[in-house]
Amino acid sequence: MGAAGLPWAALWALLLPLVAADEGILHASGSGVPPVTKDYCIIYNSNWVSLPKTLDNATFRALENLTSTVLCSSAEVPSGSMKDKAVVVMRGNCTFLEKARIAQSLGAKMLLIASKSRLSAISDNKTDFEDVTIPIALIRYNDIVDMQLVLGNEVNVTLYSPPLPEFDYSMVVIFLIAVFTVALGGYWSGVAELENLKAVASPGERETRWKKEENVTFTPVTVILFVVICCVMLVLLYFFYKWLVYVIISVFCLASAMSLYNCLAALIGEIPFGQCRITCSSKTIEVRLIFLAIFCIAAAVVWAVFRNEDRWAWILQDILGVAFCLNFIKTLKMPNFKSCVILLGLLLLYDVFFVFITPFITKNGASIMVEVAAGPFGNSEKSDGNLVDVPTERSAPHEKLPVVVRVPRLEHSASTLCDLPFSLLGFGDIIVPGLLVAYCRRFDVQTRSSSIYYISCTIAYAVGMVLTFIVLALMKMGQPALLYLVPCTLITSSLVAWRRKEMKKFWKGSNYQMMEHLDYTGNEESTASATEQPGGQ
Repeated sequence: MGAAGLPWAALWALLLPLVAADEGILHASGSGVPPVTKDYCIIYNSNWVSLPKTLDNATFRALENLTSTVLCSSAEVPSGSMKDKAVVVMRGNCTFLEKARIAQSLGAKMLLIASKSRLSAISDNKTDFEDVTIPIALIRYNDIVDMQLVLGNEVNVTLYSPPLPEFDYSMVVIFLIAVFTVALGGYWSGVAELENLKAVASPGERETRWKKEENVTFTPVTVILFVVICCVMLVLLYFFYKWLVYVIISVFCLASAMSLYNCLAALIGEIPFGQCRITCSSKTIEVRLIFLAIFCIAAAVVWAVFRNEDRWAWILQDILGVAFCLNFIKTLKMPNFKSCVILLGLLLLYDVFFVFITPFITKNGASIMVEVAAGPFGNSEKSDGNLVDVPTERSAPHEKLPVVVRVPRLEHSASTLCDLPFSLLGFGDIIVPGLLVAYCRRFDVQTRSSSIYYISCTIAYAVGMVLTFIVLALMKMGQPALLYLVPCTLITSSLVAWRRKEMKKFWKGSNYQMMEHLDYTGNEESTASATEQPGGQ
């Protein structure tokens, strides 16, 4: 997979998942000494019942496992089996409130409804069930099975819903990873640009350098084409997620292994020892690079095999993801500020449209970006979340797009047990502003401007990330980070260019003019040498 294919490998890297639900915690305690406890995710309707904020105010109930029934008739359960207990039954065949009314009439104090499909918001017409007062919660069937395996058959449970933390310190780790990647990617692009400029002055080095370099330059036309393909790819993922997700996972493995190799090979190239070579088919290659290639492929394969192992696979995904972003920022070149404005502006509109506008278009009122980021589920569940055909077998682990940097949440909350145990940042929120930072760094190199553009744009990116986190904390929901990163980086870069009176050069780019000048100078020197050579003999 060459550099020309890298832009298409990142079409899906522009997602930042957004998730919202009435989430709570089921705290389960076994009968052993000392008692073993474990927490599980629940979904409830806060308009129906108010759960305590802490365990101090919660009441424990003995759990009665009746998952062999769906409880749509009082005749389905033995008389007296629910008295003063928490009851768990299967989802399906009748509404949540119909089940709750039957459970309450039989003496139950709490109703848990086990679901083998995706947990969704609980909704129903409460007007017809004003007499139902017991807490109702939706729980994963897999969690009920795990509860029996870990805690035994005699289990006491209670429900509570702790307030969401104002700030999670995993965001600090996300911030450091993002700023580090953008800054290093921009710096690496500047180093490559400096080497290119030196090579242009020497015809022999120029030919060798151009053979080694695999760069892609985005013109305004290719920028527009890129964004259009992003839109098409996102829509295709919305309709054909369960097939295309595996294509994306395969592409990520290939692209990240190649990117990790390029990043580490650049570091190894600076080490002056261990340069043993072998010859194969008239070509020589360093032995250490062969071992490096094997290591990078192995890393991608290990992630692919254990990608759903949340305890440690996120570390490998982040390493591969950072390498992918670094290589992409270094390889893809924006020729001028004009192309940067078009790219960032269009992708900002892309983000806003698919997050905020598409809910008015889709039948279920959901954002296409949110649906793809969270992962659509192919089940027969109706939109009101009440009636569902329960599958006879346990569903396979849900596959998610590997398009994010993930860090486990450090603050305990219901979200850490439900859909979002990680703080997330999409690759696109690193790559897209990173391309502008890389252009600023190359412009500094071309104009010898003491890194003023590069430093200013990097600081602006960091400020944009902080602004994103502030809005995230205030809104209590995921944010499209480009909404804050694009204005911060574009406005800062423009102000620096205007203040230095270089806006025209910055807008059009000085790369081509300098290349032509250096190329012309090199040709003049070559011609002069050729003219003087006969006289010297």
